[in-house]
Amino acid sequence: MQMPVRRRIARSAGVRGKAVTAVMAVAALCVSGGAAAPAAAAAPGDGHASSSHGAAAAKAAQPGDVVSAEPTDFQVFPGVSLPTHAWKIQYNSTSADGTSDTVSGTVLVPKDDREGPRPLLTYAVGTVGIGDQCAPSANFPVGKTKEAPLIEGALLRGWAVAVTDYEGLGTPGTHTYTVGRAAGTAVLDAARAAQRIPEAQEKGVTQDSPVGIMGYSQGGQASGWAAELAGSYAPELKVKGTASGGVPADLPKVADYNDGDDEAGLVLMSAIGHDAAYPALGLDNYLNDEGRRITKIMKEGCLAEAQEAGAGKSVEDVTTTDPNDQPDWQQRLAEDKLGTKAPSAPVYLYHGEADEIIPYDVGKQLRADWCAKGDTVEWTSFPLAQHATTAVLASIPAMNWLGDRFKDEPTQGDCAG
Repeated sequence: MQMPVRRRIARSAGVRGKAVTAVMAVAALCVSGGAAAPAAAAAPGDGHASSSHGAAAAKAAQPGDVVSAEPTDFQVFPGVSLPTHAWKIQYNSTSADGTSDTVSGTVLVPKDDREGPRPLLTYAVGTVGIGDQCAPSANFPVGKTKEAPLIEGALLRGWAVAVTDYEGLGTPGTHTYTVGRAAGTAVLDAARAAQRIPEAQEKGVTQDSPVGIMGYSQGGQASGWAAELAGSYAPELKVKGTASGGVPADLPKVADYNDGDDEAGLVLMSAIGHDAAYPALGLDNYLNDEGRRITKIMKEGCLAEAQEAGAGKSVEDVTTTDPNDQPDWQQRLAEDKLGTKAPSAPVYLYHGEADEIIPYDVGKQLRADWCAKGDTVEWTSFPLAQHATTAVLASIPAMNWLGDRFKDEPTQGDCAG
């Protein structure tokens, strides 16, 4: 039942937002709640950065070419900025159908005295919503990006970080939510774009930088796709490894696992994403009036609005006919499956044994599939840990593992275990 598939995927992605809320609680710095104005003392990046990219880069045709780059700010919480060079960027990427598109994102480089090429982490965020105002690049400057505490951990290690907004989130068009291939290319091209910003190059973000990929839940799907695509799509990137957790690698199984929960309405959000990537699917032809009402809310709102609008809704509540009984919908959902191709670099894969969102067996199966394809996989499970808890518990071990890969330390994985 494929509509449940999207429901579950969307839900898994949505809970990534919950996971990071937990991260914020754990990482809280006694910051008062409520939105604060950006700290006056925090200068957003370098003043000379990059509107100069606009004219030349507007003609960019290659994936990763920078269309524009403007100074911005990175706040972990409202009013709490890090000493970080930051640029909001638009860059060229590739849609799921292979056509060229423009994606927005953010490039962050610590303000430190590091010399030589520095590691570059391309980071895949979890669900924030479909409306453009939900994009990470729109919320970093005001401290409202929930995954900022995790990203801060990478910056404190001296790593540069590229954060994609994904296709259609912050740029014209509808966000292709949970469409794996579009997410994977956006993640890889964000790294390419970071290496092509002259001001970032001056600060050690170069083609010689070792590259890591990281993401959890929906970001786990995106980072997993980036890992599988890297060798063929972006072979020039020096990808040293990928850390992916809570990965919704098999959408139908994730759907079956989560049918009938409070987050079930997010199935429609995922359906919207696939319809945006493949307009021939014709989602509107299957929706009833209630489905169209909720779809409008989701396209205009962020995660909270989407969750509220769709809570408890079944497929039958929002459609006249289930589109997932149709071969074209089934094919597109099947194309999102991970584990059909080996990543070109080692993987750190992690999952909570009590994950209530993404079945633990789905994570184990992805490990088995990648191992069977010959990849080096290090698997870590977290006993008794649910979805959000695992995001918190695994963030430091995952970055430690990536740090070892950046230093070219060997890993044998544990596929034989």
